[in-house]
Formats: sequence, structure tokens, C-alpha cells
Amino acid sequence: MRTTSNEILIYYDPEQTTARQVLAYARTLSSHVHEVEYHKTKFSTTIWRQILHMLGDPEPKSLLNKAHPFYQQHLRGKDYNREDILNIIIRNPGIIRAPIAIKGRRAVFCEQPTDILRLGALAA
Repeated sequence: MRTTSNEILIYYDPEQTTARQVLAYARTLSSHVHEVEYHKTKFSTTIWRQILHMLGDPEPKSLLNKAHPFYQQHLRGKDYNREDILNIIIRNPGIIRAPIAIKGRRAVFCEQPTDILRLGALAA
């Protein structure tokens, strides 16, 4: 998965305030912004592995919102391997704590709305 150098793909939860702000910033960087809502699109573990690679290969658990009720009830204090976490993300996408923006072969985890601005400086 990758985009062209003039388009941005945003994976997000539209209920998150940060996500709406990230989308606004994305539109200032490109007129070609593609929105993909976590809840409306099923991703395979292969796609999530590609996204993690574009993010610099963090542990999948770092994407999770530890304050989320699902995390607190089912994951807190337990040790899961990388594939287990990817499968948890697929089944519970709302647990992802921030939008992910992709441009070219690079991705940015947008914990702050302005994090997407780093994509403007990245080469595709």
C-alpha cells in the first residue's frame, strides 16, 4: 500500500476531535485527501504490517489507546505477540488512539493534529 506523492490517505475514527483536525491540516497539504474510517473498512494483518513498516516498525501495541474500555477490560496486564495485537486491532479498530496519515511510502501517527505536517517535508 502506498500513495502517490501528491495524495494523502488518512486512517481515522471520525468521532475523534484530533481526527477532524488532522483532516483539516491534510487538506492544506494536498487537494487529494482520501479518508478511510477505521470502522467502515476492514484491514488485513498484511495491510497493518505495511502501515507499521511505513511508521518505522513500532510495536503494534504502541498504537493502542490504553484508556479505552476494551483495553482496560481485555488487554491490560496481558502479554500478546505482534500478530495477536494486529488481530485485536482488526476486530476492535476503535482502540487505535490516533489517526494515521500516509503519503507515498511514509506514514505518520498523528497524536497531535500538527503531526501530519511532517508528511509535507517527507519525500515520497
